[in-house]
Amino acid sequence: MSIADNLHFFQTQLAGTGCRLVTVTKTHPVDKLREAYDAGARLFGENKVQEMVAKQPELPTDIEWHLIGHLQTNKVKYVAPFVHTIQSIDSLKLLQEIEKQAAKHDRVVRGLLQFHIADEETKSGLSLAEAHEILRSESYQNLRHVQLTGVMGVATNTPDQDQLRREFRELRGFFEELKAQYFAAQPEFREISMGMSADYKLAIEEGSTLIRVGRAIFGAR
Repeated sequence: MSIADNLHFFQTQLAGTGCRLVTVTKTHPVDKLREAYDAGARLFGENKVQEMVAKQPELPTDIEWHLIGHLQTNKVKYVAPFVHTIQSIDSLKLLQEIEKQAAKHDRVVRGLLQFHIADEETKSGLSLAEAHEILRSESYQNLRHVQLTGVMGVATNTPDQDQLRREFRELRGFFEELKAQYFAAQPEFREISMGMSADYKLAIEEGSTLIRVGRAIFGAR
């Protein structure tokens, strides 16, 4: 199956679901990304800042770049001029740095709060209590160049469907609680980024609005 065939498959799967595809392009060369673009992909997800910064100038300007990997504050300045959404926001300090760097370019960067939902210590992310602490803070209230548009989580790497469903439901619950308490009047707060190549069907059933798929489109690296 070609990249175009694989993308067409996902476009068919997502039709009528309200869920969009983030094509995960990490470690793949620009010519493969162009193939995906020509087949209709417009949301590209990268894990590493350096890779995203290298590829972005080589590709069309209507691509929405999503940073989905851990972001260190000292690297925000490199993506601030063009990144559409940072899906991995896990601290107030990071939010404040995004604010500072986005302001320099007179633009608003969208962001998702990343939650720790997996039964794996290596996965990063906030607890619900930490998210409340950020959203109640005066520092957060003063941000003008970052707009939170939802939540993100990485589920446990397991074939256990029941566990995956529980984790996806937990993330959706976090989204619903934050939406009700802080974003009820903001229709832009609507994204639940969860589900990858192996578990996207379950994620869609549980309310995902963004699935992050690389291997099932480009093949194994």
